[in-house]
Amino acid sequence: MLTRRLLVLAAALSPLAARAQAWAPTRPVRLVVPFPPGGATDVVARVLGEHMAGPLRQPVIVENRTGAGGNVGVEHVVRSPADGHTLLMGTMGTLTINPHLYRGLAFDPARDLAGVGMAFETVHVLIVHPSVQATTVAELVALARTQPGRLAYGSGGAGTSTHLVAELFRLTAGIELTHVPYRGSAPALNDTVAGTVQLMLDQLPSCLAQIQAGRVRALAVTAATRHPLLPEVPTLAETGLAGASATSWGAVMAPAGAPPAAIARLNEALNAALADQGVRMRLVQAGADPLSSTPEAVAERMRAETAMWGRVVREANITLN
Repeated sequence: MLTRRLLVLAAALSPLAARAQAWAPTRPVRLVVPFPPGGATDVVARVLGEHMAGPLRQPVIVENRTGAGGNVGVEHVVRSPADGHTLLMGTMGTLTINPHLYRGLAFDPARDLAGVGMAFETVHVLIVHPSVQATTVAELVALARTQPGRLAYGSGGAGTSTHLVAELFRLTAGIELTHVPYRGSAPALNDTVAGTVQLMLDQLPSCLAQIQAGRVRALAVTAATRHPLLPEVPTLAETGLAGASATSWGAVMAPAGAPPAAIARLNEALNAALADQGVRMRLVQAGADPLSSTPEAVAERMRAETAMWGRVVREANITLN
């Protein structure tokens, strides 16, 4: 299956490879991360940038520009020259959720950015405290329907992926849950382990150790297929809630208007990094599943998920104070 996927990707990229030879960076490339150093997105950017420097024959310098849920860093890239020398490590949140949460944004990711290629994705896991009388998703949904609003879920804060993915699950299942936002996913997970809140849709790397230790119970993963680290845990689609499937992800972006040859060369360097076994191992250790793609695939995913998350924000009446 993996070999077939790589062959399909190679066929899609062959025209890009020819175009890529027409451009090369003439100075160091900046890869802007719109979050603080040390997080998963930052780690992924540094690992990929280190490897991309080889084929690009220029250093790739990771630069952290934080603030406003990632919007500061995104706007900086949008306002940078579209010459292929400034890139963004965009995320699901900054590219498809924030436009619905922050009014008056001075940019539109779909209009003002161009995809270079996907970089990684992270599965979310529906976890419950062991005291919850549910060992399957169906039992959890039934319990929530008999006690509307009695079950509470924690998130890393309003508008974060752990909030939006949980709301997508709630809307798809047609149940009422109480949202308890925290300042970060770590304290939300801690309170799920303690039973202060009953459930969470946390990212797999954060909660895996707690699942393995039996401190929380995993009911489902949000990806389209089961995750190799939790092979016994079904997908939400398998439980009848395919509409709740969603993963967090990251993609390398450039300012709109960047030369097609630059996009092609950068895509080639990015996918070469993602194909390297050492890079893949380091990304997995950081909690990110490597994900290669064409530039067109980034645009398609952004279009689909911008519409999906817009619906979730509207139907769940999510606002930021």
